[in-house]
Amino acid sequence: MPSGVTVVVGVSGGPDSLALLHFVKEKEKQLKLKVIAAHVDHMLRGDESAEDYIFVENFCRKEGILFEGVKINVRQYQIEHQLSSQVAARECRYRFFADVMKKHQGHILALAHHGDDQVETMIMRQIRGAQGTGLAGIPVKRSFSEGVIIRPFLCLSKEEINHYCQMNNLIPRIDKSNFTSKYMRNRIRNEILPILKRENPSVHLRFQQQSELMLDDEHFLERLTEQEMNKVIITKEAKRVVLSISKLIHTPIPLQRRGFQLILNYLYEGNVPEITTVHIEQFLLLLKNDRPSGALDLPSGLKVWKSYDQCVLSFESEKDAKGYECQLPLRGIVTFKKGKIIGEVFNSLPDHLQLNKNVIICDLEKLTVPLLVRTRLQGDCMSLQGMRGTKKIKELFINKKIHRSDRDNWPIVVNGDGEILWVPGLRRSKLALPSVDTREFLVLYYKDVHS
Repeated sequence: MPSGVTVVVGVSGGPDSLALLHFVKEKEKQLKLKVIAAHVDHMLRGDESAEDYIFVENFCRKEGILFEGVKINVRQYQIEHQLSSQVAARECRYRFFADVMKKHQGHILALAHHGDDQVETMIMRQIRGAQGTGLAGIPVKRSFSEGVIIRPFLCLSKEEINHYCQMNNLIPRIDKSNFTSKYMRNRIRNEILPILKRENPSVHLRFQQQSELMLDDEHFLERLTEQEMNKVIITKEAKRVVLSISKLIHTPIPLQRRGFQLILNYLYEGNVPEITTVHIEQFLLLLKNDRPSGALDLPSGLKVWKSYDQCVLSFESEKDAKGYECQLPLRGIVTFKKGKIIGEVFNSLPDHLQLNKNVIICDLEKLTVPLLVRTRLQGDCMSLQGMRGTKKIKELFINKKIHRSDRDNWPIVVNGDGEILWVPGLRRSKLALPSVDTREFLVLYYKDVHS
């Protein structure tokens, strides 16, 4: 631990965290540390957890340690966010730790996870089907808030920590919920871990070594994955990522799985809920099946849907996309979500003008103004140049294989009578076609966000 830093210690009042707080306090003068104890009463165990709060506060007062405590109604948070009690408690706890770090300009958050915790975590994640870094267990050090989290006790067993408490006359609080078989972690701790320790009393060191080796491998593979994902991702916005299916499925399968994890880390902003091999396989199966469209729901409201060669991962469903409508000036620029349209008027056609799907020319005198740019409406159809009758815009999108997530934001140009003049980048209508008698030419240019 470096000298001269501010260390926030997460303290529950149990043997592990009390030993850690005592250990850091012992190093305070030698390393010129500023030590702060941070305690959370999750309000899940009634009087017992309230007494834990008082115990930690009194201990800190006696030892001259700055105390920061909070009472959080985790049950209410759990219901509001539809989480398990353990996940809800963890989110509330770490949010408080982050607040304490910011308040005191903390450099280090020290937590008391030990070697036995590591064994339990790695077995539990294996059972639940974790992938990648998830299988590696609890990291010794990682970035957090304004600084880093460290876990200096990962090299120690529970027995060694209990011995430290005895040697230093520490009388910790005991959380009776640790002895119940209600939670998977407790069942592993009370039933499986003793068997492993009989085979090898230092099993926690073997698991820790395995964790560190796996993390090294995963970090290397993550760097390779990031390089591949730069080729796969089409657009990357807050809460929304669009990727190319064909490019993703042509990357090596191990990188496909890790690419999915990297995208989730970005979208969930690092707070990824429990994603298992089942979710990953469902995602890859969705992309690889022969159907041109499909959808998948992931935890915490993340939606996945595909259409042709594009796949969208977003917290906004397809139906939530917001429409727009704005006036298109005959001379000027209008900007919208998909890009922009530029209007110019000429008395004769410029020699440099190159016609393509992103440019149309109209006879200005044949147009009913004002022109509007809007998103599609139910039942939209248009009279196409070179065809009889009308064609539904929905059918036009399907024939041109426009991704479903793009259709609700695609610009449509209509005249003053509400008739569709142009679907930029796709087709124009029969309206206002120029002729040899045209005296004023309106030229519209479409530039999408990627051009």
